Amino acid sequence: MPHESDHLKSEFLRELSPKSHFEVLFDQLPGISFFVKNRDFQFVSANKAFWQRLDCNSEDDIIGRDDYDLFPYQLARKFRADDEQVVQTGEPMLKIVELFFNRQGLPDWYFTNKFPVFGRDDSVIGVMGTVQSYSGRKSALTPHLQLDRAVSYIREHFHESVNMTDLAKRTGMSVRQFNRRFREVFGTNPRTFLIKTRIQAACVDLRSTEKPISEIALDYGFCDQSSFTQHFRTHMGETPMRYRKGK
Repeated sequence: MPHESDHLKSEFLRELSPKSHFEVLFDQLPGISFFVKNRDFQFVSANKAFWQRLDCNSEDDIIGRDDYDLFPYQLARKFRADDEQVVQTGEPMLKIVELFFNRQGLPDWYFTNKFPVFGRDDSVIGVMGTVQSYSGRKSALTPHLQLDRAVSYIREHFHESVNMTDLAKRTGMSVRQFNRRFREVFGTNPRTFLIKTRIQAACVDLRSTEKPISEIALDYGFCDQSSFTQHFRTHMGETPMRYRKGK
């Protein structure tokens, strides 16, 4: 039997004017980007923070475009895979850690939450989500701010040898406690987080330079090309060579 709150909510939504746009509320929340895509994964709505991050002049500049139009290929492919999963399952994907590299070549981490958008017939007609930078979330992560020392170190030294025991010491936690808290916040363990950062950085070099793959492997902290290839295939679904040829 429907709950009274469900009736009140439905009644209110039916009375909404087409002029009501809830997304404008996100313009008042610093550091939070909001977007909506249709079933073809084209953007149909976004708040100011989202389109400004893409150096666009207005929301109109992204309407009808998709991730492949707006982001580097390796990022767009990952975004599309997540969107397809949300559409197919009708279930949200929460606390996705996305990596972007700024103009200085340093990784910036973003937390993404994606939700299915349901039509009147209860079928999934699109995806909506929020994106927030790690720095923007710091105030919301007060119990875990010890981790910031580790995150900052990874951000600046991901291309070097990083010892997990030493990383835990920087936070004042035991390795076990460090691993548990890191997973609570980022949804993965610190070693996988480090490797993912290195892989994303290597993707940029593979597409933008002619450097030998063995050299790229060493540049980003892998012991050799074989290890790099193994991790790359795990995270990207193909070898570094195939990824480079796909450009």
